[in-house]
Amino acid sequence: MSVLTAPYVQGTPCWVDLMAPDQQAAIDFYSDLLGWHGETGPAEFGGYAVCELRGKAVGGIGPSMSLDNQPPPPTAWTTYIAVDDIEETAAKVAANGGTTLMPPMRVGDQGHMLVFADPTGAVAGAWQHLEFAGAERVNEPGALTWNELNTRDLDTAVRFYQAVFGTRFESMPEMPSYKGMLAGGRVVGGAQTLTDAPTEIPAHWLTYFAVDDTDSTVDAAVRAGSTLLMAPFDMAAGRMAVLQDPQGAVFAIIKSSTPPDS
Repeated sequence: MSVLTAPYVQGTPCWVDLMAPDQQAAIDFYSDLLGWHGETGPAEFGGYAVCELRGKAVGGIGPSMSLDNQPPPPTAWTTYIAVDDIEETAAKVAANGGTTLMPPMRVGDQGHMLVFADPTGAVAGAWQHLEFAGAERVNEPGALTWNELNTRDLDTAVRFYQAVFGTRFESMPEMPSYKGMLAGGRVVGGAQTLTDAPTEIPAHWLTYFAVDDTDSTVDAAVRAGSTLLMAPFDMAAGRMAVLQDPQGAVFAIIKSSTPPDS
């Protein structure tokens, strides 16, 4: 599916955003790389930019902000998971070993959000929609196509997401060690164990953007100041690579080996 017109089922990753030290530089980078259009938003929302691809929302970019005189958080893409009740979700996060980093808050007439760390340390958000359901264009070049949990304690993480969001996890037929995350009877994301990664890499959610040519996109990203963390390679789902943008945010790109769902 490319253009979405209905709210996301609970447990489905529905949005990604980036808080960057230089918001305009981040907007320019992803606009050039993925074909986005974004502009600094209203002051009452901290200037948050909802970036679009051919007129449909695909991701958010805002300025890094410090809370309570603390240093700003690391520059990273955050995955938001759709929920039906943000307050109930917050209670379940606490009851199942998670840590609330940003308590439930209303974002104008758009929806309600919170940010949490799961018991293994991976940071993500939850989103209860009002007028804004999340990404409106997905699974096509330039848009969000996959969200993946990477953790050193997969069993603990699986129990947490099942208890909080009602998701199920099943081994993928083509990659038995890889878990598919299911919501509403569909595979909506993935999870795997961090096995060979350096110890300094924490548990995290990795955002994947679809591209029409992995190698040329890598070349363009590197020319624009990105660091190549994982060179293009072929795997079951397609040809992918992992990059770190000029301000430090890590993301993946992939050219799918199969047509997107319709």
